[in-house]
Amino acid sequence: MRTQILKVLTIAILFSQAILTFAQAPPLGTAAGFVLFSTVGAVSNAGISQITGNVGTNSGSTTGFGNVNGGIHDNDGVSAQCAADLLIAYNQLNSTIPTFFPSPLLGNGQILNAGVYSISGAATLNMNLTLNAQGNASAVFIFQIQGAFSTSADSKIKLINGAQACNVFWKVEGLVSMASGTTMRGTVIANNAAIIMNTGDTLEGRALSTTGAVTVDGVLAYTPIGCGSPILTGPPAPALASTECYTIFSSDGAVSNAGITHITGDVGTNVGLTIGFDALLVNGTIHPIPDVSTAQCAADLIVVYNYLNGLTYDILLLHPEQFGNDLVLTPHTYLMNAATEFTGTLYLDAQGNADAVFVIQINGALSTSTYSKVLLINGAQAKNVYWKVDGAVSINDYSEFKGTIVCNNGAILLATGVTLDGRALTTTGSLGTTAITASMIPATVQVSGVVDDLVTVCKNASQTITIAGGGTTFLVQNGGSVTLIAGMNIRFLEGTRVFSGGYLHGYITATGEFCCASNATMVTKNAITTEITPIAEADAFFKIYPSPTNDKFYLEPDRTLRDIITEVQIFGMVGNLILTEEVTGNDRYEFSLGEQKPGIYFIRVMAGDRLEIKKIVRK
Repeated sequence: MRTQILKVLTIAILFSQAILTFAQAPPLGTAAGFVLFSTVGAVSNAGISQITGNVGTNSGSTTGFGNVNGGIHDNDGVSAQCAADLLIAYNQLNSTIPTFFPSPLLGNGQILNAGVYSISGAATLNMNLTLNAQGNASAVFIFQIQGAFSTSADSKIKLINGAQACNVFWKVEGLVSMASGTTMRGTVIANNAAIIMNTGDTLEGRALSTTGAVTVDGVLAYTPIGCGSPILTGPPAPALASTECYTIFSSDGAVSNAGITHITGDVGTNVGLTIGFDALLVNGTIHPIPDVSTAQCAADLIVVYNYLNGLTYDILLLHPEQFGNDLVLTPHTYLMNAATEFTGTLYLDAQGNADAVFVIQINGALSTSTYSKVLLINGAQAKNVYWKVDGAVSINDYSEFKGTIVCNNGAILLATGVTLDGRALTTTGSLGTTAITASMIPATVQVSGVVDDLVTVCKNASQTITIAGGGTTFLVQNGGSVTLIAGMNIRFLEGTRVFSGGYLHGYITATGEFCCASNATMVTKNAITTEITPIAEADAFFKIYPSPTNDKFYLEPDRTLRDIITEVQIFGMVGNLILTEEVTGNDRYEFSLGEQKPGIYFIRVMAGDRLEIKKIVRK
């Protein structure tokens, strides 16, 4: 008798395990993209809710929602398909054979393994219910509730050992009511009944009704990740070219600073002057007046803007006046079609994909509140965030901003205490900073040892390296040239800058990385030093005197370079060109400031592929 009983029990256990193993998640179809939906009934929101996923109804209206990280579909083709797919999913859940029959009171520390659970009437969730996948990420949990389903305040569904919200399903034959503070996980399908979510509720899953209103109030609800859901990458990032090395830049407008500002990256403008920045606090090049580098940056910035502006948006954010407010965005191209007011905090969620790109297009001005924040979560990186703004940009006091701002036809103001992990670039408009900290985020590559086609230089401009076999000449920031051939090892110091033809290719960062502005080769500072032969007294390739002056001044080139000086230009304080003169071959040149007013003037000298700028003061 005992043996027969054991056999029966063994068969029963094996049978239940087989059912457990092969419990199937229903096909959701297009319903998988919806976080809130009703086939027949209104979908409404009160308070500030953070929603990721589509929202809509196939017979009714959607009202009260702010910015939704998804589409809103009311009575359209998408909602019609969702209604059909929802019915298929409901029918499969309803017909699944149950394997367990728990009591109507769920939770209170209860731990359940995967399976199909059936409750013959109404059910309640109280405190914590833990779902244990036992190491199987494909484990499916199905709850069939033949009546209403309610939760107590602050009750929670917890997932352990590989359990995923995308594999949890709740089929409810009645009203679903979640009390404040509930954390619900899984897809909830209410049949012929409403769904109510209250303040502070969190839903990792979906709330879908075949017939009944869906009402939420100040909730966080998002579609689950996994189970074949798409991996979000966002659009391809733009090719920044020379703009990559600039942190603060205007193609056409003055660039100025007040207060103690720390910058990593270059600062400059292509029309006007760059003033107020302390060279000791800028880990990069300050371009006081337009030069070859700023001209290239201006040209490249237009290309970057056109690319960002031309992207087709995935998601339209309908309420630019409510931007921020703890909104969560995922890797997409977003569009706001009006001036945008950013208040509070914005979360950018890469969903574990560190290469995911975010593009936010704003067809209007952008302004932030004080202490506003852009926070990066789940692997998001500032270098992959881009803001295209058609209008002025004002980042208010003590804000923390992430990403590259590309402003078109508008001024940029970075106010007191702002921290910018990115770039502020405008095609036309002034750019002002006040005691900020800003660091551009280069696309860095680290390479050690021998590098082919090496194109870089040593830090001190008073040195020339010549290596037998020829190569290409490159200009150092302060003058002096370097000739290299492929395959050589060089030691590079922090701050080393790479020029060619007066155009900045990039520079070495404190970690030995190379910020590449074009096609310059990537290097590190840990290679072997080559032999260096100094050029005597060659800190600069020309000098000017006297300064200050009443009118006339003299320019005297280095004797070794006098025959390759080709052009001298004089610029005024606002970047206006006063004089251009072609010169060559003399030991000294005389110039006059004529009727120019007292002030600071800039002298720009070209010598072959080398460029240097000095200033002179008129009394």
